[in-house]
Amino acid sequence: MNTILINIINTSSNVLPAYETSGSAGMDIRANLQEPVKLLPLQRALIPTGLFIELPDNYEAQIRPRSGLAIKHGITCLNSPGTIDSDYRGEIKIILVNISAEEHIIENGDRIAQLIIQPVMKAEWIEVKILNESKRGVGGFGHTGKK
Repeated sequence: MNTILINIINTSSNVLPAYETSGSAGMDIRANLQEPVKLLPLQRALIPTGLFIELPDNYEAQIRPRSGLAIKHGITCLNSPGTIDSDYRGEIKIILVNISAEEHIIENGDRIAQLIIQPVMKAEWIEVKILNESKRGVGGFGHTGKK
């Protein structure tokens, strides 16, 4: 396993994000709340974490939903996966949305999302007049689905 060192400030009372198992790709991050947040059906909220990170150049942190929250309660992350750029130094906040028919309460310390660290490739555009052909060609949405 490759490891990268990342500076972090934790202003919450919660533990630092951690991998729950040896095979985990993401680290659970927790809500940092002064009081519970009630999410009504179809309501969204910006939930603070109390975490500030300093990613190395050419890395990003991705914010992804937690599968347990999604299947059990219909709570997911908007703008998913969300990207935290290497030059961002503000607090990590999570956009949660309730897509269930029931209200859901987010409490301080609740695990609300996963944080994934990924390397980033930079692209350099080469303007051309014609693209090379491929088997798929211009086939778009549903092109490879059932016939």
